[in-house]
Amino acid sequence: MVVSNWKQSLNNIVTHTAFTSAVILLILFNAVLVGLETYPSIYEGRESFFQSLDRILLWIFTVEIAMRLLASSSLKSFFSSSWNWFDFCIVAAGHIFMGAHFVTVLRILRVIRVFRAVSVIPSLRRLVDALIMTIPSLGNIMLLMSIIFYIFAVIGTMLFQETSPEYFGTLELSLLTLFQVVTLESWASQVMRPIMEVHSFAWMYFVSFVLVGTFVIFNLFIGVIVSNVDKSEDHPPDEEAEALRREVEQTRNDIKELKDMIKKLQQ
Repeated sequence: MVVSNWKQSLNNIVTHTAFTSAVILLILFNAVLVGLETYPSIYEGRESFFQSLDRILLWIFTVEIAMRLLASSSLKSFFSSSWNWFDFCIVAAGHIFMGAHFVTVLRILRVIRVFRAVSVIPSLRRLVDALIMTIPSLGNIMLLMSIIFYIFAVIGTMLFQETSPEYFGTLELSLLTLFQVVTLESWASQVMRPIMEVHSFAWMYFVSFVLVGTFVIFNLFIGVIVSNVDKSEDHPPDEEAEALRREVEQTRNDIKELKDMIKKLQQ
């Protein structure tokens, strides 16, 4: 009973808005710290100061993860969340490389640690979960896009190989050029118009590809993503589901303890 009350008290702390806000502020401070390290005029000569701050932040995040782990009903329930795995691995990697001299690895880990803001803020976490849910649905769209790219790349290579070898000299260059065109980055002035000076019909090739590749395919991507975001909004947040599981488990434990007490009194 004492252990259950202790876990409940710790759970109330880690789920409190003030605790979450403090963690977010520390993550943002870590982001600012990493950004300042990119300025040689600020970082050089103060390496030990920045490293000390990083160690302090790392241990604060370690205590935070430990508190959340202890507040969880069990190790299984804690690690059942992929976001908890992510947080745990980021902090563990920080301790592993803390004493190493791989400066680049350490800086990369500090930058990745900023991504923990997504795991702390529920709305961002639901958005990322929705994006991950779209991956299986995007398979057919990716296949359709690949077919369209390949067809247009082969046609472009056949038509414009001699006219514009820097863009359509080979199939690989044609695919890279079409990728530039589908992003709408200088495709008209840099790619289409020079070719139109030789082939007046070239506009039909480029305009048709932009219509199909950009507007149709990208709208399909957006439609699938929006649909999955709407579905994710219908599901309860992870915190509410976890809190409900803890409450149910706490109730079961209390009932079990009451039964044991009644049996002892009857004896």
